[in-house]
Amino acid sequence: MCGIAGVVSFNSNGEEKIGLVEAAIKKLHKRGPDHTSTYTYKNVAFGHARLSIIDTSNAAHQPFTDASGRYTIVFNGEFFNFKEHRAYVESKGITLKSESDTEVLLYLYIIDGEKCLSKINGFFAFAIHDKESNSVFIARDRYGIKPLYYFLNDDYFCFASELKALVEFGFKKEIDNASLLTFFHLNYIPAPHSIYAGVKKLEQGNCLLINGKDISKKEYYQIPQMDAAGKFMTYEEAKKELYRLMDESVQLRMIADVPLGTFLSGGIDSSVITALAALQTKHLKTFSIGFADEPMFDETSFAKLVAKKYQTEHTVFSLKNKDLFEHLHDVLDYMDEPFADSSALNVFILSKETRKHVTVALSGDGADEIFAGYNKHEAERRARLQNFSNSLIKNVQPVIGLFPKSRNSKIGNTFRKLEKFSKGLSLDAADRYWRWAGFMDDAELMQYIRPYLANHDSIHEYRDRKNLLTKGINNTDFNSILRADMKMVLEGDMLVKADRMSMANSLEVRVPFLDYNIVNFAFSLPSEYKIDAFQRKKIVKETFAHLLPPELMNRGKQGFEVPLLKWFRTELKSTITNDLLKDNFITSQNIFNVEETFNLKQQLFSNSPNDAVAKTWAMIVFQSWYNKNMI
Repeated sequence: MCGIAGVVSFNSNGEEKIGLVEAAIKKLHKRGPDHTSTYTYKNVAFGHARLSIIDTSNAAHQPFTDASGRYTIVFNGEFFNFKEHRAYVESKGITLKSESDTEVLLYLYIIDGEKCLSKINGFFAFAIHDKESNSVFIARDRYGIKPLYYFLNDDYFCFASELKALVEFGFKKEIDNASLLTFFHLNYIPAPHSIYAGVKKLEQGNCLLINGKDISKKEYYQIPQMDAAGKFMTYEEAKKELYRLMDESVQLRMIADVPLGTFLSGGIDSSVITALAALQTKHLKTFSIGFADEPMFDETSFAKLVAKKYQTEHTVFSLKNKDLFEHLHDVLDYMDEPFADSSALNVFILSKETRKHVTVALSGDGADEIFAGYNKHEAERRARLQNFSNSLIKNVQPVIGLFPKSRNSKIGNTFRKLEKFSKGLSLDAADRYWRWAGFMDDAELMQYIRPYLANHDSIHEYRDRKNLLTKGINNTDFNSILRADMKMVLEGDMLVKADRMSMANSLEVRVPFLDYNIVNFAFSLPSEYKIDAFQRKKIVKETFAHLLPPELMNRGKQGFEVPLLKWFRTELKSTITNDLLKDNFITSQNIFNVEETFNLKQQLFSNSPNDAVAKTWAMIVFQSWYNKNMI
């Protein structure tokens, strides 16, 4: 796990960027606190910041060059099955000088070229320079677990693990207006776009070849479609196969030369990972956070049941709301582009505390997207039913709108969800997915942003991106919803949150559910194996029920809502009214409709805040980013 950066100049104008790679890599020191170094050859420069996990010796430092001196790699990630391919490399007469996965990956590329990507089980973003052809090959893992940003103009191409490093190369920072609209709908910006015009994220399962000024991009992996003929395992066979694959995945991800543990939230996914890991090692270290001021969201009692069952060395970090608030600016400051998933705060604190004990942690990320674990998946299943209940809800939608709605009370949240569900019933599957994934409909969004920004071109581009992200969603294949989640929600939100918050604390997080063998297997299964009228993540729960305490099996899905509304009405009220959302600042900024932001504040402090809380948080996140990066 590391940070990487690099630049390729195309002419004399781009040559000045070569010397900036050192400044870029310094910005990634939290991703790689153990060693930094750079490589330069003619018009190419690479930088690497290392967090030592496998082969912690100097022999594995990067940038790493092969014995011939022709090829040099910078690699961020882990190649879990590298030992299997080490023998293959050595069979070609190559003598390896380290025990690292980086060296095996480099020689695998030298032998097999781009085809090596299909052999890697792990997560990664890497770049390889070939001196002979003076070309640079760049690739990102199948699901976008590890990040890679890049910028291209007529003078140079540059890339980096994070935007804070990329901006060191000195391109002009301009807000991408379509990304601005997307952010205020989703609260994050999905690949391939970023908040900056001209800056892209390399999409999951894609690779790039830079050969002179010739830049070619290729998709080397796609999530498979289920066999159209319906040839799949029986449910019992599928359960056995899922167990085998998960067991193998966890074993692979326990390979490390540094201390390792697991996140244990008390939910099904992290409990499955912990149970399988505990069967492989004694004295497994497990970590949870509890919320003393929010008992409704505290899952530590369930986590303790799992820890007790497997006799793990369990640590609970008990937090109060003031502890969350004290870390607020740490989180906002680390994010390079607007990202308004407030639960990033929890992941930041969990990572910070966990890093005091281990360098690697296994998590349950990915299971909800693959196996239909979210509330919205249950809502989508219900929406597809042609029944009297849905007809009734659709017809009484105007009445539902009269009730107060809030995420901060059970009855208010019920009416909030019911209104959202009723509106979704009138949409087709793709539009419903987009609406339920976000916080504003298009009409509200266009009112929110100043007319000159939400102009015809920006709106057209925003809608084109929306159509691309929802392409393939249909009313007949429920797995089409999950495939969209993998490309949009998982890559753009969940994995960004896990990567940035763990890397801000120099902690590597590994995700066993996202082993490509498991994902390929999951998408070969019919949706009824995953979700039915009785439960979500059905096959996961029923496959691993015998490993888990029974108390975990019949509880609803929990999440932790950061107490934003409380903060907005107390600690953050001055920030909202006198600082970031102050009317004269909004006017001078000339991005937002002043009247709409005034109405937002009015709704926020009313008895029916509804989604005003999430919208206000998105505004605070954006304004904090804007003040730091655009002024």
